Amino acid sequence: MKRNSLVAVLAGGAIGLCGAVQASPIQTEAGPMEILPVVEGLDIPWAFDFLPDGGILVTERAGRLLLIRDGGSQVVEGTPEVVDSGQGGLLDVMVPRDFDTSREVFFTYARKQGRGAGTAVFKARLSEDGTRLEDGETIFEIAEGTRGGRHFGSRLVEAEDGHLFVTIGDRGDGPKAQDLSMHNGSVLRITRDGAPAPGNPFVDTEGARPEIWSYGHRNPQGAALDGTGQLWAVEHGARGGDEVNRVTAGTNYGWPVISYGVNYNGSKIGEGTQKDGMAQPVYFWDPSIAPSGMTFYDGSVSDWSGNAFIGSLKFDYISRLSGDPLSEVERIESDETLRVRDLDQGPDGALWFLSVGNGALYRIVPASGG
Repeated sequence: MKRNSLVAVLAGGAIGLCGAVQASPIQTEAGPMEILPVVEGLDIPWAFDFLPDGGILVTERAGRLLLIRDGGSQVVEGTPEVVDSGQGGLLDVMVPRDFDTSREVFFTYARKQGRGAGTAVFKARLSEDGTRLEDGETIFEIAEGTRGGRHFGSRLVEAEDGHLFVTIGDRGDGPKAQDLSMHNGSVLRITRDGAPAPGNPFVDTEGARPEIWSYGHRNPQGAALDGTGQLWAVEHGARGGDEVNRVTAGTNYGWPVISYGVNYNGSKIGEGTQKDGMAQPVYFWDPSIAPSGMTFYDGSVSDWSGNAFIGSLKFDYISRLSGDPLSEVERIESDETLRVRDLDQGPDGALWFLSVGNGALYRIVPASGG
């Protein structure tokens, strides 16, 4: 692949902004596609989101936030102090629908808690020149109680009513995903100030955390709304049993009591695959693909309309899911799809994705003449 790149040298590394590209098309069921690099040289990127002016915010796990705009790239100052250990660090970023008036941006990150760390939500305003975050504050953090560097979850989704859904992993302590007095292994619904959102299912349940929307999750690293506004999540299983779940209020998704996977030593997990009062996944993978990132597509490729796209960290592809119920119908893979961490539909109608393996942000477009 031949590229002409504009390179911006930044503190801590070099970011390559890609210009003219000649790429060999890949074959998909929607026809030949080109995968075009947007920015390269990223250091363990975790998430990205679009600004209304065409800018793109990209998080790197070690704590750096980048703004890609107008053919240039810069580091945005003012991010929270993160615990960059294991799977923790600066994680998701979400630009709300009212950014033009509020200039607010939301992040999830691993926040120091005693001798460990927990998932937290940070809110700040992006300065007019894009160089810094202003008035930053941590509006929420999970209850302290688990050490270790695993299973932070950490996707942020803006609900149709403006509240925030936040996915929280079990933090490597499976039984806590069944404990409503802890946030571990749950999907939360909070206000933009970090308070429990009105109408949450457990606000009147004694001993329960009022932010919880659903529970019994292992490590949901992808979440998105479909075209009807329904929330979906995709989560890591153990050895097998990665799940796609349609997330509804008050529902118990079973981890670690039920699972379609086994422990890493091959032993049985919990009580089997089903139990009364625990929801079944809409779809699951066995063997595990290590899913991360999720989006529902309604862009310029009509054959993909309404489909879900999920990244695979383990097998280096993008999974396309379609049908009712959703199931995997295609695997989009190329040299660019190495450890796909995040996906989104761009304002141009293309499917965009982050590759951890390549340290790059890409977009997928129909091949010229295809």
